[in-house]
Amino acid sequence: MDEKNIENKVKELIENIRPYLNMDGGDIEFIKYEDYYVYVKLTGACTNCLLQDNTINDGLLVMIQEEIPEIKGIINVPL
Repeated sequence: MDEKNIENKVKELIENIRPYLNMDGGDIEFIKYEDYYVYVKLTGACTNCLLQDNTINDGLLVMIQEEIPEIKGIINVPL
């Protein structure tokens, strides 16, 4: 899968998880995809949530790696 296809697939997967975050008052913003890492920003209630790392590593990363095994990690960008 080429870089642009990976980025588009990542964006699609993030859109699929967005409603679950929204139910708890949170949200997620795609920042960029670079060198097999996905950069996102958690917003809303997710901003100060103590379970941020769980959401990213046990939820989003697992879901994305099921579809795109090349992804090495997800980085939460505090902007």
